[in-house]
Amino acid sequence: MPTFRQAVEAKDAAAIKAMLADNVVFTSPVAFKPYQGKAITAAILRGVLRVFEDFRYVREIQDGAHHVYEFEATVDGLQINGCDLLTFDADGKIADFKVMVRPLRAAEALAGRMGAQFEAIKADALG
Repeated sequence: MPTFRQAVEAKDAAAIKAMLADNVVFTSPVAFKPYQGKAITAAILRGVLRVFEDFRYVREIQDGAHHVYEFEATVDGLQINGCDLLTFDADGKIADFKVMVRPLRAAEALAGRMGAQFEAIKADALG
């Protein structure tokens, strides 16, 4: 099985989903409340894979079960910089997944693009 970074860089949505714990909590940079569960988290991440252009990880920090992946990408022509903060459970699955992004204009573009497809994301999670 690939590492998380390898799966994301390969845009391997099935491998990413397999790494998620059933009760994973996903905290979005653009939503007020966290999302709970593997199905909705995997669907959101598939949506993100469609939105980000020129995505690349530029730094990785690990401390036991905690991993931070700094990334750069483009959204609607705007450069975005962010971090994926992951906590792995005792089974090696991602139990907590938090994303933070900057600058504000790029975060707003990301929110708009993700919001525009959120009904499709919810349907994807149910299917």
